[in-house]
Amino acid sequence: MQSFSYYSPTRVVFGKETETQVGSLVKELGGSRVLVLYGGGSAVKSGLIGRVTGSLAAAGLAHEALGGVKPNPRLAFAREALERARAFGADFVLAAGGGSVIDTAKAVALGLGNPGVDIWKFWTREAVPVGCAPVGVVLTISAAGSETSSSSVLTDEETGEKRGLGSDLVRPRFAVMNPELTFTLPVYQVACGVVDIMMHTLDRYFCPILGNELTDQIAESVLRVAIEKGRAAVRDPHDYDAMSELMWAGSLSHNDLTGLGGVKDFAPHQLGHELSAMFDVAHGASLSTVWGSWADYCWETNPARFARYAKNVWGIENADGRAAARAGIDATVDYFRSLGMPTCFGELGIGTQPDEVLHRLAVNCMYGGTRKVGTFRVLDAPDAYEIYRRANH
Repeated sequence: MQSFSYYSPTRVVFGKETETQVGSLVKELGGSRVLVLYGGGSAVKSGLIGRVTGSLAAAGLAHEALGGVKPNPRLAFAREALERARAFGADFVLAAGGGSVIDTAKAVALGLGNPGVDIWKFWTREAVPVGCAPVGVVLTISAAGSETSSSSVLTDEETGEKRGLGSDLVRPRFAVMNPELTFTLPVYQVACGVVDIMMHTLDRYFCPILGNELTDQIAESVLRVAIEKGRAAVRDPHDYDAMSELMWAGSLSHNDLTGLGGVKDFAPHQLGHELSAMFDVAHGASLSTVWGSWADYCWETNPARFARYAKNVWGIENADGRAAARAGIDATVDYFRSLGMPTCFGELGIGTQPDEVLHRLAVNCMYGGTRKVGTFRVLDAPDAYEIYRRANH
């Protein structure tokens, strides 16, 4: 086992009807004025927002609810929500939703904790946050893992930039996880979530540092469960067993447990972010679109790693390690497709793109040539272009 530092302080409250406990959880943490953020009207129609605000009221906590968070969370809305939070005097931010709502709540909380600094500067690395209001989560989508992670993503819709931020300051204080809250999701969103769970794990599993056997086996277990329960959840989104296992897998996939002793790769995430920023496609769909092309381009960096993945996750036995590696990649792409997820630009619905668009995606991914991405294989703009080219059909 290699050296690591691990910190995962989020309190998880898991099970049916747990959203009724949010009032006592916030009060226990010292919150008194709560901004509740959510996405669309379904959170209101389902009764979730009513149950959440009712729990806050029963605990004697002042609260204000604000809906309107969109997928690929927008900077403009986060700024608007921050102004509402300041005007209300919020000292706690509660996200009732999935990754986009949680990431928006994290942005608002950073704004409250760093007055006088525009929040986008944290995502562009022009400023470093020094404080953060506490964040709590009522999870409604098993996907991003933001409910237990130190990560947050925002999109500046004016410039088309999508950026990620990592800071322990934004880790939620608690995550309320009732799998029944996912029952109203469309099948496509469920499938996108399965891809995201797998990708958070794969982006840690494929790294250049080996010798972390327990970590590897935990990651492989999360992947096997996500694959099995993903099939069941897509067949029936009301399957409590499947949806509950996916909900917990989502949290474990992004709280760093599946990468202890290694380093994150996350190149497929960075490549996918640019597709989401340019074409406003679902995050999980962008990931399934690029992963096969990334793997096809990078697998020869360490064929044995891909062969182990094929054997331990997909049950592919082959004495020829190179053949096993390729079979594992094919199995993954076939699985994504079986869920109804895209595996190329055409299936994503954006059509075959001209060469200049591929180059722009590649350059944007590298922030205009100021960075490289990945650790399993370090990628620059020409590498990114080639991966996009292989997905461009």
